[in-house]
Amino acid sequence: MNIFGVGLPEMAVIGAVALLVFGPKRLPELGRTLGKTLKGFQSASKEFEREINKAMADPEAIDAETSEASEQSSADS
Repeated sequence: MNIFGVGLPEMAVIGAVALLVFGPKRLPELGRTLGKTLKGFQSASKEFEREINKAMADPEAIDAETSEASEQSSADS
C-alpha cells in the first residue's frame, strides 16, 4: 500500500508516534476528525471536477450564467 509516497512501514511509524503524542483516548477522536476532513476534501474535489467538466462540455452555458449574474448584481445596485 502506497499513499502519497508513504509505504506501510512509514505509516506504522507515524501511527506509533501519533499514539505516543495524542494517547490512546484521543486517537480514535483524532481519526474520526481526520476521516471527516478527508471526506470533505474528496467531496469538494469531486464537485470541482464536475464543474470543470460541465464548463468544458458547454462553455456557452457558463457564459450565459455569468452574464445573468452580472446583470442581476448591477440591477441590485
